[in-house]
Amino acid sequence: MIKLLQQWLGRSELVNTGHASEEIPGIEAVSASLPPGRRVYCIGDIHGRLDLLEELHDMILNDCTGFEGTRVVVYLGDYIDRGAQSKQVLDLLIEKPLDGFETVHLLGNHEHAMLDFLKNPSGVGAAWLSFGGQVTCMSYGVGLGKVMMSMDLELLREELEEKLPQSHLDFMNSMPLSHTEGSYYFVHAGIRPDVPIEDQDIGDMLWIRDEFTSSRQCHQFIVVHGHTISMEVENLPNRIGIDTGAYQTGMLTALVLEGSEQRLLQTGRGG
Repeated sequence: MIKLLQQWLGRSELVNTGHASEEIPGIEAVSASLPPGRRVYCIGDIHGRLDLLEELHDMILNDCTGFEGTRVVVYLGDYIDRGAQSKQVLDLLIEKPLDGFETVHLLGNHEHAMLDFLKNPSGVGAAWLSFGGQVTCMSYGVGLGKVMMSMDLELLREELEEKLPQSHLDFMNSMPLSHTEGSYYFVHAGIRPDVPIEDQDIGDMLWIRDEFTSSRQCHQFIVVHGHTISMEVENLPNRIGIDTGAYQTGMLTALVLEGSEQRLLQTGRGG
């Protein structure tokens, strides 16, 4: 519990790791590649910014004009909290998916924390309320005033459970932890260096920060992740970090992958 709370507390501000990008001697970087005829759009942490998600979806649809191959969109998790429209973001993802796309919705630590709260409001999940959960509750029309004054977390859980659509609960419970495309491995927070992909721990995949982001070690795949905010996309030999702090900056990022090419679509930058 202490470790998770420290991770919640430590990095809500914008950060730029700024570490060197050289490879460790003897470890060969993985070459960027996707199978022919396949294009992947990977979207970073949304955090309740429905406006930015709608804008980025429009940019993706425009970018795909004339492309006749397989279109994939991978979302890296953290759809809820902090921004004001968490419920509406989930509504959009569930009810209006991008037409003609294969879609992958990964689990983020914020969705995981909300699910924890619904199971055990007095446990680790209670921390969720202090780090975006209150805003999410309000987006579902949950009245927080008297509940928060009395600190009756069980009452709050009951009201949230009552107003949470079953489709939203099923959606979050069905989210995978990772996804692989070609030489890319998509995960919310990252992986623990020196541990094989198949042996990664759920806690690291959802929460890890410095042990992963400060490592220059190359992995079995190029790891594409969100979770740790940076002022600019971090494109390094071992990882690509695309959480540009949308809820704070207004910049929601999509990494576009095709063959060996990598490029970006970003709100607030005119595409």
